[in-house]
Amino acid sequence: MTDTLAQQAATHWGAEVVRLLSHRENAVYEIRLPGGARAALRLHRPGYQDFAAIRSELWWCAALAGEGVAVPAALPHQGGDLLAELPGGRAASVIEWVAGIPLGAGGTLLPYPPAQTLRLHHAFGALVAQFHAATDRLTLPADFTRPRWDIAGLVGEAPLWGRFWDHPEATPTQTARLAEARDFLHDRMAAHLAAGAKIAPIHADLLRENIFVDGDRLSLIDFDDSGWGFRLFDLGTALAQNLDEPAYADIRDALMQGYGTADRAMVETFTLMRCCASVGWAMTRLGPGDPVHPRHLARALDCAARVIG
Repeated sequence: MTDTLAQQAATHWGAEVVRLLSHRENAVYEIRLPGGARAALRLHRPGYQDFAAIRSELWWCAALAGEGVAVPAALPHQGGDLLAELPGGRAASVIEWVAGIPLGAGGTLLPYPPAQTLRLHHAFGALVAQFHAATDRLTLPADFTRPRWDIAGLVGEAPLWGRFWDHPEATPTQTARLAEARDFLHDRMAAHLAAGAKIAPIHADLLRENIFVDGDRLSLIDFDDSGWGFRLFDLGTALAQNLDEPAYADIRDALMQGYGTADRAMVETFTLMRCCASVGWAMTRLGPGDPVHPRHLARALDCAARVIG
């Protein structure tokens, strides 16, 4: 059914579907545009972002690309719109092709020499700083709407990705520790705001698979989870996948230096925040007994031991 929808969606751009690239949250296909250029077709998952939020994402990425940030711009279809509505109400969009390969997948970094790994993370941090600064220069449309990764959206009564401290497969001891982490994170984020941090548009999902490497050039993809949030949450998200790396401290420091922050305590706080949020993500998307649950719980609790003590 998804392949049929992809074929229908591609016709809006006069394109030909080449192959399925991934089917995680969205279904993403390589397509061939008239004239032969490659592009990526996204079938947005139903029930996650509404049309207004998707349009805001596409506008933002196009504006960032216009500012010289290495992100793929959305491409209008033959009717001139950035978004096509498919049968059943599903949304489709097309973005520019991004050359290169992901920095890694899941728990595995690309096997670069240690010095190159650190150079890449320094460049990664600099790219995140560039896109944050470029966003600050933009005048957002009046109808710009995206989810809020603020205190309420992360540790409030109804977080965007679920109440991680209520995970049904956590032991009583784990549940108590996650509740302690929630309180700790709430207090640290509140203090961060009081100290002058601002809530602004962030990527919110800077995992390895969303960082493309092409020689010395890095690009950011997949703004599907982007929204209003704490800037350092972007760094914490990137670091959450690196906690088990032997060179974790060096990777963290290279990322921070590239970004231009020395606030290690808050970067570590947002690393814990991402680990906890991922527990909620798995709880609301994966079935009981899925092996991801114990892995995410263990990572969050290990990170809590590192950050809270």
